[in-house]
Amino acid sequence: MWKAACALLVLVALLGCQRPPPKAPEPLQRIRVACTVQPQSTLVHIAMAKGYFPGEGLEVETILHAFGKASLQCLLDQRAEFAVVAETPLMFNILKGERLFVLATIEASNSNNAILARKDVGVSAPGDLRGKRIGFTPGTTSEFFLDSFLTTLGLTRQDIQPVPLNPDDMQGAILGKQVAAICTWNYPLTRIRRMLGPQGLIFYDHEIYTETYNLVAQQDFVQKNPETVRRLLRAMVRAEQFAAEHPGEAQTLMSRASGTDLEVVREVWSSFRYRIQLDETILVTLEDETRWAMKQRLTEAKAMPDYRTYLHADSLRAVRPDAVKLPR
Repeated sequence: MWKAACALLVLVALLGCQRPPPKAPEPLQRIRVACTVQPQSTLVHIAMAKGYFPGEGLEVETILHAFGKASLQCLLDQRAEFAVVAETPLMFNILKGERLFVLATIEASNSNNAILARKDVGVSAPGDLRGKRIGFTPGTTSEFFLDSFLTTLGLTRQDIQPVPLNPDDMQGAILGKQVAAICTWNYPLTRIRRMLGPQGLIFYDHEIYTETYNLVAQQDFVQKNPETVRRLLRAMVRAEQFAAEHPGEAQTLMSRASGTDLEVVREVWSSFRYRIQLDETILVTLEDETRWAMKQRLTEAKAMPDYRTYLHADSLRAVRPDAVKLPR
C-alpha cells in the first residue's frame, strides 16, 4: 500500500512540474494626456498621484501646459491622445472643422474667471474700466468673460483698450502698470491679487457664465479605442470620489503637482465643482459662445454646428450611467 501511495505522490509531483508558468501581467497601455497646472485639471493630477491610471491598465504621461488652449493644441498636433480644456478653445476649433469628441466634463465653475484691477490707476468700481487698458487672452474663457462682463456694464470692447496677453505675461503687465486690469482665472488670479495687496480689486459676476473643463480626444481615436476611453474615465471617477472624501489630502496633492502655495489652493477650492458628467450645460455654453464669436467676428463660420454630434456619451454611460444627462 505504501509503495502505491509513494508512486502516486511522485506522479503528482511530476505533473506539477509540467504545469505551465503563470501568465505575465499584460503591459500597461501607454497614453499621453495634455493638461494644465490650474485647478481645473485637479482630477487628472489626483489620478496620477494615487495610481488610479495603472490600476486601470494605463501608463499615463501628463504633458503640462499653462492653460487649456495650449493643451488642446498639443492634442491637435498629435503629441497627446487626450486633452483637458475649457469649452471656449474647443468651440473655436470645432468651428474650424476639427473632429473632436467631448468625453466628459470634469470641472465646472461660475467663480473662476474675473477681472483684477488696480485701485491706484483710478479703478474703484466696474464702471471705471471704461477707457482703461485691460489684458486678456484671446481664444479662451478670458476673452469670453471680458466681453460678457462689459455687456453687463453697457460697454463694448470699443469702450476699453483691450491688450492681448499670454497667461504668463499677465502678472508682469499688471504689476508693472502696463495695464490697469487683467481678465484671467485661477490660480494666477488669486496669486496676483495677493501680490497687489490693498491695491488689488477683483470683479466677479457669478451669473453671466459657467465655465466647463472637459476631457476631449480626436473622434477617430475614440472610435478605434473604446476600451482605452472607458479605462481613463474609470480612473477619473475614482479621482472624483477621492477629492470629495479627502479634500485636505487632495489639496495637498494639487499644491505639489502645480507648484502652487497650499494656501492659494485652499482659498479657491470651493469655487470648483469636481464631478465627471455630461449634460446640457456644455451644449448651452458652446452655443452661447458660438453666437458671441459670430457677433464679434472672431470666426468665419456662419452656421451653428450641431454640437450634439461632438459629445461622445457612450463611454461615460458605460462607466457611470447616471452621469449622462443628455436628450436622446
